Amino acid sequence: MSILIVGASVAGTRTAIALRQRGFTGPITLVESEEHWPYDKPPLSKDLLAEGHTPDVPRLLTPELAAELDLDVRLGVHVTALDAARQVVVTHTGEEISYERLVIATGARARTLPVPSGLTGVHTLRTLDDSTALRDALAGKPRVAVVGAGFIGAEFASAARLRGLDVTVIEALAVPMSPILGDDVGREVSSVHALNGTELVTEARVERFLGSARVEGVALADGRAVPADLVVVGVGATPNTHWLEGSGLPVDHDGVHCTERYEIPGFPSIFAIGDLAVRPHPLLGVRARIEHWTSAGEQADAVASILTGAEPPAPQLPYVWSDQYGSRIQIVGRPSLGELAHREGSMAEGHFRAVYVDTDDNPIAQVSVNNAKAVAAFRKIYRRGGSLTDLVGEQTPAR
Repeated sequence: MSILIVGASVAGTRTAIALRQRGFTGPITLVESEEHWPYDKPPLSKDLLAEGHTPDVPRLLTPELAAELDLDVRLGVHVTALDAARQVVVTHTGEEISYERLVIATGARARTLPVPSGLTGVHTLRTLDDSTALRDALAGKPRVAVVGAGFIGAEFASAARLRGLDVTVIEALAVPMSPILGDDVGREVSSVHALNGTELVTEARVERFLGSARVEGVALADGRAVPADLVVVGVGATPNTHWLEGSGLPVDHDGVHCTERYEIPGFPSIFAIGDLAVRPHPLLGVRARIEHWTSAGEQADAVASILTGAEPPAPQLPYVWSDQYGSRIQIVGRPSLGELAHREGSMAEGHFRAVYVDTDDNPIAQVSVNNAKAVAAFRKIYRRGGSLTDLVGEQTPAR
């Protein structure tokens, strides 16, 4: 059996490695559109931007390891179409690559704003080349504007502020990340900006970028203007599914729809994992696309298990972390699926925790800051079906 993996970020690369670790000896082809050997992405918005840091990132796969694992790695290859009936993908050169099993792991690309751009100094942050360009730009000590107060935007703002630069974060919502965390916790977590000297402008819609050749600022719909020599747009990501148009696969604006076992309905030889996979999550009880580094690795191991005839590991709650201004924010579960039941501490104090419960008052999600033990405690209580009292004791609830 031959296996073709399209996309060599965390999900795709770890699938290839896990297949070999699980004893698969057949041909494995790993196709990637970037020219770089697969690399780890979390440092792109963190360590790589830090002043004095070596401009490199950890590699997920090297030529030496690829040779050792007998992987056919093809870099700089853009896949443009899938012919599922013939079991081939087509590349930008017209080459056809056949498969017996296909793993779709093409991830997502940075979303852009629906306003004209084309100015020097306006960036997105998704790839190693993006991060390298921003690192070079930061060395010129520009005035920085960040559009979007999600994790990518906040992490870049943090990196720029730690260099001593003037930073303004522009956010469309009244409370950053409120659809995920709720107003109360979203307000608390986003207070980290003001605590570190970053200006946060909320309920602000970008009208246009100012400047003729190079960006000079951001014009807002309410008439305000934010001066800037460097703008980073961090407004989410769009699944890379354009090459699947016309394939017959269940694809929409949210990604590729698959089963709980990552199989594509009606296409038993095709699997989807990572940032573009929309699946019924066995623990959350909803269909979800999980764009987290840890989930990508877990999904890779699960698909490698399925492809080798083994039982996949037990599912885990989604987990994501973000490093901002020297603090680590960690989220376990999906807070938006529960109700805030407990909170303690504050960003100003340097430690914070919020716990969310389901309709039966059982803990289902947690946000914590600078408290790794709280993450371990939550996972332990969740696994054994413990109560909110088991987790936080007899403390006054948030509601």
